[in-house]
Amino acid sequence: MSRYKLIALDMDGTLLDQQQSVSQENRRWIANAREAGVMVMLATGRNLPSVMPYVQQLELDGPLVTVNGSDVWLRPGELLQRTLLRHEAVTELVRLARHCGVKFWGHAVEGTFRKDRWPDHEEPFQWFSFAVHSENKEHLDWIRGESSRIGAFEISNSHPCNLEFNPPGIHKASGVGQVCEMLGIGMDEVIAAGDSNNDLALIRAAGLGIAMGNAQEEVKRAADTVAPANTEDGVAALIQRYVFGME
Repeated sequence: MSRYKLIALDMDGTLLDQQQSVSQENRRWIANAREAGVMVMLATGRNLPSVMPYVQQLELDGPLVTVNGSDVWLRPGELLQRTLLRHEAVTELVRLARHCGVKFWGHAVEGTFRKDRWPDHEEPFQWFSFAVHSENKEHLDWIRGESSRIGAFEISNSHPCNLEFNPPGIHKASGVGQVCEMLGIGMDEVIAAGDSNNDLALIRAAGLGIAMGNAQEEVKRAADTVAPANTEDGVAALIQRYVFGME
């Protein structure tokens, strides 16, 4: 039996296919891993409301890491740790995004807000993360550079055209690390799978870091191995190989 006790899965581009669905094979092998005593959890940039339909579908009842580590859940509905951005920082990030005319959005306790429905003031809200999207790399580079004048951030992406801002030191690895501490296991007993820059810290910290076949090249370089793509039941394949020893 595998020496790994926990599998931490990214969602978009990893667990989910192009239709935002979990394939039958992925569902089956996640269930098999859990029956074999290996915990399976989601570690995602999504907020809890958008994660819950998949949690219910997969019948997961354990820990979760959402909004790139800003929220760590003991189980759905039971919060373990929450880390927020300063609302002044969000105000300044909005200013930078508007200056470049790029798309932007933010996840808050109160909901997700986008450029076309942004609140008049940031102060009443508890912000987890802020993100921008642009196909103009110069805009992204300028925003990244100017953000350092505002303060420290953990900056990642879930797509090459995104920048995602979390509180400093907060990422999927910090969240899964808290889960491991709670469970009394080491990060060397974790399998982590992902496809984007916001998975890098976790893939590097895990005992076995896996990049999906569709992953960004930087993620593939950092990973211990590469699994089939998210459209090829890659999660099922990695469970078969690294939990059950099937070739």
